[in-house]
Amino acid sequence: MKESLTIWMLGDGKPGHENQSLGLIDAIGRIVPCSVHRISLAGSRGLFTRVGTAVATSAGFPKPDLIVSAGHSTHLSLLWLARKHDASSIVLMRPSLPMGWFDLCIIPEHDLPDGSSRSNVILTRGALNRVALPEKTARGGKMLLIGGPSASHGWDGEQLVSALAEISTHGTWQLTDSRRTPEGFLKEVRERLPAIEIFPHTETSPDWLPQKLAAADEVWVTEDSVSMIYEALSSGGRVGLLPMPVTRPDSRVLKGIGMLVAGKFLTTFAGWRTSRQLDSPPSVLREADRCARRVVSYLSS
Repeated sequence: MKESLTIWMLGDGKPGHENQSLGLIDAIGRIVPCSVHRISLAGSRGLFTRVGTAVATSAGFPKPDLIVSAGHSTHLSLLWLARKHDASSIVLMRPSLPMGWFDLCIIPEHDLPDGSSRSNVILTRGALNRVALPEKTARGGKMLLIGGPSASHGWDGEQLVSALAEISTHGTWQLTDSRRTPEGFLKEVRERLPAIEIFPHTETSPDWLPQKLAAADEVWVTEDSVSMIYEALSSGGRVGLLPMPVTRPDSRVLKGIGMLVAGKFLTTFAGWRTSRQLDSPPSVLREADRCARRVVSYLSS
């Protein structure tokens, strides 16, 4: 095993995808020193145009030990660069190309419900993220994370504001939204619940939410927001689910959330109304760190 690693990261410009790649890379960096070089394919159209962009952008980079990417539009470029530079290829999420073409595939278990016996597949509980395990200090932050309409959920702003009003009667609460949050919702919260501090996602840095979650004791997330649910669970705080109208009760997303509720990782809003407290999770989900250990072990073999 080398004393340090050179990592190339291919990105498609989508924050959720890049958050996953950076989550893995950050975790690898907690094990072994790394230098990271980023290649953006955002704006490039066409398979071979993207490959050309990747080759041109990386022309002056040091030789990579591994290349990481997430997002279908990055897959061919990932394979091309890995073969060209004899580097290990690591793809996050279920790839559009055959899994056997990549050295390692890190895939959320809800995207591969039948599992996989492939030795190069690592199944995870949810998508990876950048939330670092907080230091053992007092935690008192209270967060409200708002998503929006999705393939599995609709939207009921009035119901959501009512839930926020009921939850936020104690302490200081901070709220942030996402790209899917309907326009005008933050304005409504400001007018009706002025005590809640609002931080629009468009006005925060990529590091803002992971840092806030690391200091939070209590986090509420709209149940459509799978990525934010797993970010909250990675922080070690207590996590509640804000109710949203369900449009696909048989979806893999709902089944995965149901398993987390049954395992006492999450507390439903209805459950909280009965007990007025959130369950403490039985363990902290540190999937990025677990995957990083697998990656480092693979590189050492």
